[in-house]
Amino acid sequence: MDRETLLEYSKLFQKYLVDNGMDEQWAVLVNTILSVVTVALVVGLVDLIARKLIVQLFKAFSNKTTTTFDDFLAKSNFPRFVAHFIPLGIFWYLLPILFADYPFIKKVILVIFQIYLVALCVLVFRSILRSTVNYLRQKNENFGDKPLESYSQVLMIFAWGAGIFILVNQLTGYSIQSLATLGAASAVILLIFKDTILGFVASIQVSINDIVRIGDWITFSKYGADGYVTEINLATVRVQNFDNTYTTIPTYSLISDSFQNWRGMQEAPGRRIKRSLYIKQNSVKFMNPDELEDLKKISLIKPYIEHREKEVSRFNKQNEIDKSLLVNGRNQTNLGIFRKYADAYLHENPAINKDMFLMVRHHPPTDKGIPIEIFCFSFDKKWENYEHIQADIFDHLIAAVPYFGLELFESPTGKDFNRL
Repeated sequence: MDRETLLEYSKLFQKYLVDNGMDEQWAVLVNTILSVVTVALVVGLVDLIARKLIVQLFKAFSNKTTTTFDDFLAKSNFPRFVAHFIPLGIFWYLLPILFADYPFIKKVILVIFQIYLVALCVLVFRSILRSTVNYLRQKNENFGDKPLESYSQVLMIFAWGAGIFILVNQLTGYSIQSLATLGAASAVILLIFKDTILGFVASIQVSINDIVRIGDWITFSKYGADGYVTEINLATVRVQNFDNTYTTIPTYSLISDSFQNWRGMQEAPGRRIKRSLYIKQNSVKFMNPDELEDLKKISLIKPYIEHREKEVSRFNKQNEIDKSLLVNGRNQTNLGIFRKYADAYLHENPAINKDMFLMVRHHPPTDKGIPIEIFCFSFDKKWENYEHIQADIFDHLIAAVPYFGLELFESPTGKDFNRL
């Protein structure tokens, strides 16, 4: 039925009122109100029926398909948004008839209708976008650690911007293609969305350079973040700290500031142990034969002591060294033997990865003693197990130090001063 026929039918009640003595202006008003109420009820009923029908049909369709993309569309209310287009089409068709006698009201209602239509189109686009992001995250592991939310937010900004430009063009008839308009619009956009644009640039650089992924353990001292990255979006990066608190970091700071990413450690075949024991310098000494015999009882270093003892004795005899003083010639020290013991202990420890770098090294003396550093890698990278392995190693070495006639440095306490 065309609009002219519908318009004639809509005037029947108006004619009836005029024929029964009502003023024509009042008859037009009453007829318009009655027509609007009737159309509103019809459109509301159609919207309700269309929404339920389309949602049910979409669910039935998604249950029969093997892909899960339509399931994500259903969860993002895609069928509900699409269903709204049917009553909108009916209302748009009837709008010139309802307000034929009130052109100003028709114009205002048309503006509201256009705004709602653009918003609905953007919501449909957002629904598709969210469904795509969720689908890619679930079905493709390669996208699991990528900042897809950042890209979707940028597309949504462009979608809303396009919608606003279309409304401006439709409502005012003003062309947005002129250079001056685009320049002004660009300046406003840069001013309003400065942080968003910086975040977008940062998101691209983070993704391309593979700086941070979702699931990475990062330490960002400036913002007090130390935990796993749970979300990367356009403006912020969300980090769940180890105490289950959350820290929000500006995305742009990932490329403008320095932070620590532990991914390399997580992907490596071992986790580094690097810690020192501080030996008192005045406890270091040359070992006499009797002391060496006592240390031979330690099975881990007995072969080393015997081998070194032969080398030292051969060198001293060949060079006719006077051994009435231990300082003459070549000698073994308790600190050197302890270093070899620590090295042998690490090589015997099944928790240490022998294929990676392993070393017990001697740092320059300090005012706190001589640092003997343990540098190695544990097989187990899980934090809790790693700490247990590290603690077990140093528990043993600290307890072993006195057997070599060495002492650990420790700052004096109140009891030490009381003894003095």
